Amino acid sequence: MTAASSTPGRSVAAPRRAGFLRDLVSVATRALRAIPRAPAEVIPALVIPVFFFVVNIGALEPVAEATGVPDFRAFQLPVAIVFAVTGVSRASSLVTDISSGYFDRLLLTPMHRSALLLGLMVADLVLVMALCVPVLLLGFLVGVEFVTGLAGILAFIAIAGLWGLAFTGFPYAIALRTGSPAAVNASFLLFFPFAFLTTSFLPQDALTGWLATIADYNPITYLLATLRSLISGGWVWDDLWPGLLAIAVVGAASFTLAFATLRGRVSRD
Repeated sequence: MTAASSTPGRSVAAPRRAGFLRDLVSVATRALRAIPRAPAEVIPALVIPVFFFVVNIGALEPVAEATGVPDFRAFQLPVAIVFAVTGVSRASSLVTDISSGYFDRLLLTPMHRSALLLGLMVADLVLVMALCVPVLLLGFLVGVEFVTGLAGILAFIAIAGLWGLAFTGFPYAIALRTGSPAAVNASFLLFFPFAFLTTSFLPQDALTGWLATIADYNPITYLLATLRSLISGGWVWDDLWPGLLAIAVVGAASFTLAFATLRGRVSRD
């Protein structure tokens, strides 16, 4: 707080900015502390990918390996990870803050406006990287091994986390635009169809017809190829950069939409 003179001999307290980094940490810390109080928002993000992983390797492994997939369990692990980290965000909590008026009260403070959204995204990044761990442990239990070693595992988690972060802009844009919990929950439908119109079950060169065409333009195709290369292919830059580019493209689109929506809400309020 700073002292500002309004009349001779008298000073009044006036707010001052705490700094962007401190605002960012404050918002992120609040969001992370709220996660244990809302397990229902996290548990499905683990149950769904684990379910699909177990069912897929149990039902499809013999068929996939007969069609030329040498290690279907390693092939499926990135699919499970992508399901675990995509669409996980604090957008539902943001809707709660908007409906309760807490978000509007924050707008009355000197807090940096971008920190209101970036802080939530930082919390999302921490959460989705943590969600990767139990899914990876399940993969290790069924025999998946990384040819890239520990460094490859850490890179795998980081890339998966960046993908989860890149996607979060879409649910936040919906939350800021509508303030509707139902609309935010439905944002996962943006991803769900694309998760199957790609190399989820077969390599790209085994796809044919319209599915092959869609997979060629589906960013998830290149993300999965990058994650699989860390498991089975080694440190091959030609296999890594397409997935990183896909993350950058999706992130640029979703962040642009989210921050444009934030500016719109701030200007209305």
